[in-house]
Amino acid sequence: MPGRPATFTRISTRSVAPADRVDLWEDYNRRALVGLTCSPYSEDGLLATQTNTGLGGLRLADIVGNEHVIERSPRTCRTAPKDSVFATLLVSGQAVFFHGGGCFTLGPGDLVLYDTRRSYLLGFPTAMRQLLVDIPREVFAERCLPGGVPAPLLFSRGATDEAPLLRCLETVLAGRFGRPGAGDAAAERTVLDLLRSLAVRRGADGRGGGEPGTRLLLAREHIDRHLADPRLCPEHVADALGISTRQLGRDFRRAGPSPSRYILERRLERARQDLADPASARRTVADIAHRWGFASQPHFTRVFRDRFGRTPGESRPAVMGPGRADIADVRRSSEEDGRQSSERDTL
Repeated sequence: MPGRPATFTRISTRSVAPADRVDLWEDYNRRALVGLTCSPYSEDGLLATQTNTGLGGLRLADIVGNEHVIERSPRTCRTAPKDSVFATLLVSGQAVFFHGGGCFTLGPGDLVLYDTRRSYLLGFPTAMRQLLVDIPREVFAERCLPGGVPAPLLFSRGATDEAPLLRCLETVLAGRFGRPGAGDAAAERTVLDLLRSLAVRRGADGRGGGEPGTRLLLAREHIDRHLADPRLCPEHVADALGISTRQLGRDFRRAGPSPSRYILERRLERARQDLADPASARRTVADIAHRWGFASQPHFTRVFRDRFGRTPGESRPAVMGPGRADIADVRRSSEEDGRQSSERDTL
């Protein structure tokens, strides 16, 4: 049964007088997320916007603001209890996270996991944006890491093994706010699987990505980043994930096309976008084919026509007009395609 449309709430401190902005922010966060105190460090006061929505049993927040500090003190932990694990992913800006055991410095793409029952301070010395996931502690212990988070954990976009998971998490969370029609159950499961894959790395020997859904996300993310490499193939993807090619095929079959077909579909889609983009008017069909990993233009023309029902040249905006070099490329490609077919017929 399809899920109900997501409910969004939004607040901006720009809607009130500067003297009232901190009170508005603290009151809203007490109701929407967690009790805290806020101190702005700009002459303009606190300029911040927060959008909140639900995701199954989770709460999500997209927060944008100028320089400020938030603190959840021991006293606030007692007077405004909150039994959750927060996952804060810094999208832009810089941040410093202080807790009882020390401090972390965060840059864009980094993630910190922490327990809201314990005090902390999060400072933003620059303009910032963060995506925050509010996970009930029992849910986190059951689905992500038994025992919860005894001490804050930092995951870095600069770590080779953590970066793909963090990129996937950012894509899923940002997409939730951009496409509110996404299914709650699947998105919630994906978020928890990604956090689990990150958290278990700190426990034992896991390379992460152990869940089929998480492996599929990582495989697709790897493919999208390497589409331009003509050597990209299922074997390379499987090796990057540390699994067998057979396992990769099983993961893809659960969701749709095979790995090879998925790579081809993504390349064709990106090539079609380039062909339709006026900014690519000076690129020939051959240029665009090579840009997206097609070693042979005749092969590109053939598979493009099979997929979209028209040649690459016919997919370009009409304003480009006839007689361009890329049209000649298409004709030449078609002729070569025909010669290859004739050669095969004579064998």
